[in-house]
Amino acid sequence: MKKRIWELDALRGLCILGMVVVHFIYDLVELYGLIQWEYPPLFSFVQNWGGVLFLLISGICVTLGSRCIRRGLLVFACGLVVSGVTYGMYRFGFSGESIIIYFGVLHCLGACMLLWPVFRRLPHWALALLGIILVAVGFYFDDLPGMGFPWLMPLGLPWEGFSSSDYFPLLPYLGFFLLGSALGKSVYRNKESLLPKVNTQNLLIRCLLWCGKQSLWIYMLHQPILSGIFFLITLS
Repeated sequence: MKKRIWELDALRGLCILGMVVVHFIYDLVELYGLIQWEYPPLFSFVQNWGGVLFLLISGICVTLGSRCIRRGLLVFACGLVVSGVTYGMYRFGFSGESIIIYFGVLHCLGACMLLWPVFRRLPHWALALLGIILVAVGFYFDDLPGMGFPWLMPLGLPWEGFSSSDYFPLLPYLGFFLLGSALGKSVYRNKESLLPKVNTQNLLIRCLLWCGKQSLWIYMLHQPILSGIFFLITLS
């Protein structure tokens, strides 16, 4: 994207900050058991739907720029790093097997970007229709029993007894990505901000913009930082 659209960066920044807060609370309550707390509805909403909003935004942005293959490879590679780290946490006894991330949000987002050239030439209405179908199929898969083999796990058909701390299969989440791309090709077809008169020098907006632009690295670094903080707390 040669000219960035501020509201998309700000929304992405808001999503990544919400995810950091959710992970902080989850670690505090579940992983380290430092407090007992009943999650409020807002926490559950961000936990369940924050990733969807992130994929919708990413779907919009992929229609506005180029280099989706290079970006997709980078994001997917970061997902593999996260898988390796979480597997190491399990193998060295720092957490249970459910901590392992096999196909999380970064794997999904990277795969969606890599698949985008397949869908790039479709009109916005076809992208929206296909997105709705993929979301519906994904929710249907969610009610099916576990498979006896692992190869369909990225599509939303995990093996029996599967558990993961972060799981974003292509079905339904590729569907949400394509719905975002449909918005990008229609609502943002002129590749311009829909809110051009907003003062983006506002301190809060500037903070959200920075977080949105650095969202990948915030995702990669926030959990090691949180783990270090909680480890020091448990030592005291």
